[in-house]
Amino acid sequence: MSSLVDQLINDNLIPLKPYESARRLYAGGQDWLNANESPFANHYDVDSSHFNRYPSCQPDGVINGYAAYAGVEKGQLMVTRGADEGIELLIRTFCTPGEDSILICPPTYGMYAISAETCNIGVKKVPLKADFSLDVEGICSNNDVNVVFICAPNNPTGTQVARQDLDTVLRHFTDKALVVVDEAYIEFDADNTWANKLADYPNLVILRTLSKAFALAGLRCGFTIANDDVIAALMKVIAPYPIPDPVAQIAAEALSKENIGRLHAQVDILNAEKARLTEALSAFEEFEMVGDTKANYVLFRYAGCKALMAYLVERGMLIRDQSKQLNLENCLRVTIGSPEQDDRLLQLINDYFSQTGASK
Repeated sequence: MSSLVDQLINDNLIPLKPYESARRLYAGGQDWLNANESPFANHYDVDSSHFNRYPSCQPDGVINGYAAYAGVEKGQLMVTRGADEGIELLIRTFCTPGEDSILICPPTYGMYAISAETCNIGVKKVPLKADFSLDVEGICSNNDVNVVFICAPNNPTGTQVARQDLDTVLRHFTDKALVVVDEAYIEFDADNTWANKLADYPNLVILRTLSKAFALAGLRCGFTIANDDVIAALMKVIAPYPIPDPVAQIAAEALSKENIGRLHAQVDILNAEKARLTEALSAFEEFEMVGDTKANYVLFRYAGCKALMAYLVERGMLIRDQSKQLNLENCLRVTIGSPEQDDRLLQLINDYFSQTGASK
């Protein structure tokens, strides 16, 4: 069978490697601080009386709830199977295989490039500057791309994107390309959303998710926000039944007034815990804090990161090695967990240095 696979597989897929998600890298573990998930597990009720029927393509309860939450019109919104499906749909809809390209700004979220490569779309890269700000001049020098992806706050650096920089990029590409602002972590930097700017930029697209602050990573529910004509084009490509009925029920419930209040309270708790963990990690003279803390994780550099990572994994503490990312050599990313999880992480790091005598 392998010879048949070799014979039939698309040529552009042969050199590709699957995205190394947190679960693919480590299936087990006692404490998962490697996937930017919330430590909160909130309860929801599900009605199974309609499971024998196909679900709505765009469930009213979800669309109405998220449109109200994001402050946009219903026609400016599409719900997808996670923001990852939104990324893929944008590429499939607005790029021609073998001809067009997207632009990304590494170090950044890996699925932009992987989604493009699987569709035989070119990937142009304009790295972030040394301070992880956008290289606006470099981005705007690429006039032959169809979609520009900008993660804000950026994963994995936790940094903001300057509003003036984004404004310049959006205006430069007004009649040339879509500019996609990935706001997966926007609840941790809420004042910097672009969802209220659709009227100013016809080429602006925003990605959102329930996976992070909403504590619903297992639901796989995301949103694409854009002007009506962009949404209408994407609807030509989306699957007929993208959102399972249980997902729609839970998403609609999560968007209730009561649960939005709970969301904000949990974000406040995580931000306070993030500040505590950042201070504690900064106290290790062996560590250099990297980037910023505008999301639900912190990033630090340590010359012995491989040994520390192995020590933590062996003890069921999973964080994320970002060393393969551009300009993030020896960097580890830690998702903000519960106080108990963060305390255990800090204790293990202390134990590591005590037992190994490791240092720079």
